[in-house]
Order: sequence, then structure tokens, then C-alpha cells
Amino acid sequence: MVASVEEVSSSLVREYLSRKGLKRTIACMDEEHPRTEASINNRSQLRQILNIEDLYTRNKVQSSPLRTLLEMIVKHHIERLKKDKTTSSENDSSQPISSIADPPAGTKSVMNDVKTEEIAPAFVISKQSKLRSDIKGTSPSQHTAKSMSSHNPTAFLVYDREDQKGQKPMTSLQDNESFIQRGPEKTPSIAEAVQKSRTNRIRRGMMAGPITQESNRKRQSRRAEASQPLLRRDEENRRSKNGLLVAGLHQTSLDSSLSEIRSADCGDEKAELLNAPQRMWSGNSFEKVGQNIEKTRQVKTWPNMADLDVSEMVLDDIDDDDDEFRQLSKVSVQRAAAEHSHAGRPMDERVAAELKAVLLGSSLSYFNAEWRSQGFTFSETHDLRYGIVQKKGGPCGVLASVQAFVLKKLLFENPESGNAGLQRLRPSNATRRKCLVLAAAEVLWRAGEEKRATVAINSGRNHFTPTGRYKSDGVLEKITCFTVDNIKDLHLLLEQHIEQFETGMLGCLLLTVSAVLSRSIEKVREDMDVPTTTLIGAHGYCTQELVNLLLCGRAVSNVFDNDMELDSGDGNATLLKGIKGSCDVGLLSLFEHYNICKVGAHLKTPCFPIWVVCSESHFSVLFGLQRELLTNEDRAPDFDLYYYDGLANQQEEIRLTVSLGKSSPSCQDDLIPPLELCIRTRWKRALVNWNDTEPIL
Repeated sequence: MVASVEEVSSSLVREYLSRKGLKRTIACMDEEHPRTEASINNRSQLRQILNIEDLYTRNKVQSSPLRTLLEMIVKHHIERLKKDKTTSSENDSSQPISSIADPPAGTKSVMNDVKTEEIAPAFVISKQSKLRSDIKGTSPSQHTAKSMSSHNPTAFLVYDREDQKGQKPMTSLQDNESFIQRGPEKTPSIAEAVQKSRTNRIRRGMMAGPITQESNRKRQSRRAEASQPLLRRDEENRRSKNGLLVAGLHQTSLDSSLSEIRSADCGDEKAELLNAPQRMWSGNSFEKVGQNIEKTRQVKTWPNMADLDVSEMVLDDIDDDDDEFRQLSKVSVQRAAAEHSHAGRPMDERVAAELKAVLLGSSLSYFNAEWRSQGFTFSETHDLRYGIVQKKGGPCGVLASVQAFVLKKLLFENPESGNAGLQRLRPSNATRRKCLVLAAAEVLWRAGEEKRATVAINSGRNHFTPTGRYKSDGVLEKITCFTVDNIKDLHLLLEQHIEQFETGMLGCLLLTVSAVLSRSIEKVREDMDVPTTTLIGAHGYCTQELVNLLLCGRAVSNVFDNDMELDSGDGNATLLKGIKGSCDVGLLSLFEHYNICKVGAHLKTPCFPIWVVCSESHFSVLFGLQRELLTNEDRAPDFDLYYYDGLANQQEEIRLTVSLGKSSPSCQDDLIPPLELCIRTRWKRALVNWNDTEPIL
């Protein structure tokens, strides 16, 4: 198996950090860029993949050997570059440049990847720039045209048409006496010539290169500055040839003519040329304007050599990929604008202490390893690609709640949900990631009462130094909070940072903190029957308050419908808060079977056939594929339910066929799987067939 560039690079960086003893930096890197199965942890294997065994052997015999592979590679390339420059300068000083077609042997390494046709124009350009500075009284473009045409009529061919392989560009150099008289002392080095050649070719649109908005602006301003003197010179030449001054077009007719021309089939850059100061156009006839536009339309075609003009060569810098880069620029600008419009708020110690108090019970507590290492990572098992994998016990309530909403998006709100049967449960990577974004957005938006939402993001650095009664554990100190007030911005924000939730080590904690902040810490405490209740209970388990916050948007302590007043007998009544309104996703609890609690109709009969199952202090998911399951129960006595448990290392699909019998089963409870008992809290006479799957006891 061939290692990827990304894995080799990250492994090389980790080797450097490890040898340098930068343990905290490695920990931060592992959080933001976790190791995978393809990561290389063997130094010898890394040397073999990079093919630097000889380099490693030479380094060991040095008096002061380098400790890291990265330093060895960097040192090797620095020394090689110095050697190449020294060799190049020695050859340049000892030999005059009389021919490039047969370069000196010492410079072959520098010119290894550069064709002769690419180097020649660079020398022509550099020599032209020197001649222009030496000769006075003649414009640079006129002198260049005269000198090159007098010595060799194909000089322009060397300057602008390097793609014609039948020519030998050095002809113009060997015939031009002014170049030969310069002598070797002012001849630029090969490396400088190659660099100038590439730079000029990129500027003229003749060679693909990185294009940014800044370079586009510079090119546009350069075209605008160059167009004014060129147009003025063209006007003077036309007047001198005709021997008369043409009265300018009427201003109104000129404006209307130019507007018609701009509306013709020409792009934005061509229209920009027409928008030059109108005093330059005042002496032009409409026919001349039309000729200029026709030339502009043909800028991407090679001009006729007889009609080639220096001004056209200066203005010819339109790239074929401009439209594509414009679209990419628009996207980046939109994302930057979205990030700017919702500036992040770094976590401060006061909010962090309150968060720890409501989550763990005290600001001196800390999140255990089970919570710190858990993200929303999907299973790669073919039949379970929809499932989120749980590493260790603890945050199962958060994972099961988010899993329920992912299934809702995947099965009933996904445009691809019209696929037949189980194909909906075999999503692509892009589809399930999108469903995760939408699921997290729905959870947070409901917690914020559909008015606002807060997203907690790991910034990778501490925003405050803990003082007083606060115990630092490297989690809340690094959080930056982004608050949005509409669902579209929430989707965009989560899309930009979804990797932190899906593959990051703190994904589960980040979503929990986001839900609490979206609801606000004050309202979370108001929701609870006892304000000192925590959202993470003993042994790191999720409490019912946290599950209700994620499922219904309120951290209430009960699962029955609405609120209930409990008479304490002394004339005082205790208000117990329950679930208000219908729920998209439901809940089935084994505690109801033992009459410890009662699940109300809001959770037991949700809008979608998806239930979070609470059994044996563990949360998992039970779901059906048809919404008719909730409305036509009596008409369809047999139906299928699917069960998923992210913690059980599930390797196959578990399909349960439920039959609604006329009488309840007579076997004892201790012989019935707990999942069946949960199902019977919803369908009392249910008989469950595990379809050759081993029952979960």
C-alpha cells in the first residue's frame, strides 16, 4: 500500500516534534489532526518511504549529527541550492553567453527541467530592459521594435511566440551586436533568466500560474495605465498620417455608441478597456472604435506577425482560467464575509466555571477521557454506514440523540430518500456528513428556541489563564463561541467546522457545550426540577436532563407530558416539569416497564418512527423505515424495526420483526431481552422476532 503525501508529511512533523520533546504541541496536533491507521509511527519505515537512507547514513558520521529527519532533508536541500548557485555563478563569470542552445555542462542541473525555448525569451526581455535605460530620446517600445526588426525580423517571434518549436530563438541574440557587446560581466545568471521568463509568461497569460485577487487587481491597473499613453500615441499617429484633426463625436452619441458596444458580446475585462477616460476617445471615429473592439475580441488568438504591435503585446495578459478563478474568489469572499459577520467570542473563565458547574457539578471537576476522545465518527461497515461509533461508555446519550436526528434527515428529509428499501441506509460520505450538519443544526436551533444558536469551536489555543477555584483540563479554555440568529448561517458555520465534530477528539463535548450555550446556562437551570442537577452524572453517564435538552430543546428532568404539580401534604406544591408539545424523535425507557417513570405520548409517539432507547443505563436507537408505522399500527400487524448500538461494536444489521399478538407473552422478565421489554412499553402485545440475530441480553 502506497502511503499518501498527507500521512507521510504529518508523520514527518510528528517525528520532528517528538525528537524535540514538544509534547504539548504533539497533543494539540493529535487533537486537530488525529492519527489514522495509515499514520507512520516507525522511524525506519519513514526513512524508507522518503528514500533518505543514504542521507541518514551520511548524517550519522558527522561530528554534530542532526536529530530529526526533517532537519536532514532541509539541510540537504539548502546545501544543494548553494552548490547550484556557486556552480552557476562560476560558469557565468568564466564564459560569455554566446549560445543557449548548447549550455555549459555545469549549468545542466539548473536547466534540467527548463526547455531552451523557455530560457531564450527571458534573455531577450532582460537585455531589452537594459537597452531602454541606456538610450535616451526614444520611447522604450519604439526602440525595441526598431532594434529587433533591424537585426532580425523574427525577433518578435522570439518575444511572444515561444510555443513554435520550428524556430531557433538564439538567432536574434547572435545577430544582435548590442547584446554581444554587453560582455559576460552583465549577463544575468541562468536561474535569474528562468525566473524572469516564467514571471513574464505568467503576466502575459502564456503560462499557467497561481492567480490571486491581488495579482488580478495589479494586472487591471497596469492595463488601465498602459491603455492611456497607447491610445494617445495611436491618436497622434492617425492625425499625422491624415494631416487633419477629426472633430470628436458628439458626447451624447459617443456615450450611446459605447454603451451599445459594451452590451455586445464582450467580457468584463474588454468592457474595462472601453471605459478609459473619454478624452482619449474624443478624436476617434466610430469605425476606429469598432476596429479596436474587434481586436479585443481576438486577444486569445495568435496575431498576424505582420500586424503585430508592441502595444498589443503589453495588453495581452488575459488568462483562460480567469472565469474559474473569479468563481472561486466569490466563494472564498462569501465564506470570509460569513465568518466576519459572526465574529467569535473567546471563552472566559467565568463562563467556563459556570459551564463546568452545570455539566459536572463543580468548576474543580474535569472531563474524563471517555468524553474528551469522543467525536461523531461514522462506521465503515457496509450495512451500518449510517451509524455513529462510540469508543467508550459515558457520552452515549449525546451520541444516540444525534444519531436519531441523523436518521431522521437521512430517511425522511434527504432528497435521496426516495431510494428503494435499505439503500437509504447506505449513504455516501458526503451524504452522511451533510445529514450530520443538518442534525446538529436542528438540535442547536431547537435549544435556542428557534431564535438563536451558539456553536462552540476548538481554537487550538488557550484564551485565559485559570485563577482561583477553577481546574484547567485544556478543553473549555480553548473554545471560541460563534452566535448566529438564523438557520442558514448556522448551517454554513457548522459546514465550515464539521470536521471538528466528526473526526475531532472533542466533537461530543463541543456539541454538548454548544447546546447548553444555545439554551443559556440560566434557562438550563430553570428547566430542571432541582437547579443543582448536573447534565453529566456519576461515572460520566448522561442524565435525562441532557438527553431531553438534545431531543426537545429543554433540559427538563421528566419524560411525561406537560408539567405536573406534586402535593407535598403541607400545603405546598412542587412543580415537576415534563415534555411540552410534539417531538420529532421519541424515547422508550426500560424504567417505564418497572413503573419507575412514565413516558408520555409526546415522546412515545413522535412525528417520525425513531426512538432513543434507554435500557440498563445505556442509550441506543430503534427506528423504522416507513412513517405509516405510526398511523396504521392496527392495519399492519407485522412490521420491521432496526436497532443500532454504537458502543456494542456492532458488525451487522439487526432487524427485528414485530408482531402484534392478541395476548401478552407469558415468559418471565429475566428471560426476555431488555430491548423487547422497551418495545412493549410502546406496543404492549408485541412479539419480537430477531431474524436469526443473537438477542442482546
